[in-house]
Amino acid sequence: MGTPLPPQPRARLDDVVGQVDFTQVPRFAGPTTFASLPRPYETGDLDVAVVGVPFDAGVSYRPGARFGPQHIRLASRLLRPYNPEADAWPFLGQQVADLGDITAHPYDIPAAVTAVEHGARGVLERAGKILVLGGDHTIALPVLRALHARHGPVSVLHFDAHLDTWDTYFNSPYLHGTPFRRAAEEGLLDPEGCMHVGIRGGLYGPGDMDHDRALGFVPVRCEEIEDIGVRGTVERVHARLGDRPVYVSVDIDVLDPAFAPGTGTPESGGLTSRELLMMLRATRGLNVVGADIVEVSPAYDHAEITGVAAAHVGYELLSAWAPRSDPARMPGSTRGA
Repeated sequence: MGTPLPPQPRARLDDVVGQVDFTQVPRFAGPTTFASLPRPYETGDLDVAVVGVPFDAGVSYRPGARFGPQHIRLASRLLRPYNPEADAWPFLGQQVADLGDITAHPYDIPAAVTAVEHGARGVLERAGKILVLGGDHTIALPVLRALHARHGPVSVLHFDAHLDTWDTYFNSPYLHGTPFRRAAEEGLLDPEGCMHVGIRGGLYGPGDMDHDRALGFVPVRCEEIEDIGVRGTVERVHARLGDRPVYVSVDIDVLDPAFAPGTGTPESGGLTSRELLMMLRATRGLNVVGADIVEVSPAYDHAEITGVAAAHVGYELLSAWAPRSDPARMPGSTRGA
């Protein structure tokens, strides 16, 4: 079989194992984990587990999000160890590892939902927080079930063009437009602390918003964001969520198609990448217990525009969860690409 390859050099700080050292390994040659982070067998206890769910049987228009997790991983190779905007070391201030993918039935949606729930419960036995790379938005329901088992009712901070609180589609109760209705019906959500941000586009009727509010969601539509800006949106988010356990769910179609063409149900008039990243950066201080990044469909993603945006969404979430940097402990600046 020959001599096995030596392990690739990694950044380390105390007992935290970070990214591959890209001053010694070209970025295009690094491992295909998120941000070239370690696998769990390379680390001790985990603060955050990154896990993929390559599933898209719940989509109602363009397919392809099953290839989203690996696309996001490949687009994350340029993520660097220090985030100056957040003043955080997302990969050295906490132990993060990529656990690979949760496998789910590609044809049987209820069976897939059950498998993802069991997989997420297993991940949460290993890590304090979970960051899920989808996959379509159906996967939010089983992840919320797993988080509810640990934290009780969870608030949802939902970035999306769409409500995803519809009832059924073609008589199917489980698909990417229904996860938060099912979660509310199952008692998984805190009805006093759920929000949508970035909602826009047409509805089936005015009653859609009434039904949504009855489930406990407060929307901040894109038209409102135009008036109140990022700062006003962030103030509303913090005022509503307080110190409740929060699940941040990011459908990449919350971005305008100019910034995220590679998605299944694009809607014009969305957020810019900068607006979304600033809002996510401002989740620092919230009691976030998990998050997802969903609906990345690589077949429509010219030049990895959507994949790069999704990778930076993960970067800002991890940065918000990491402690602020301590100059006495953190490594100095390193020159390189």
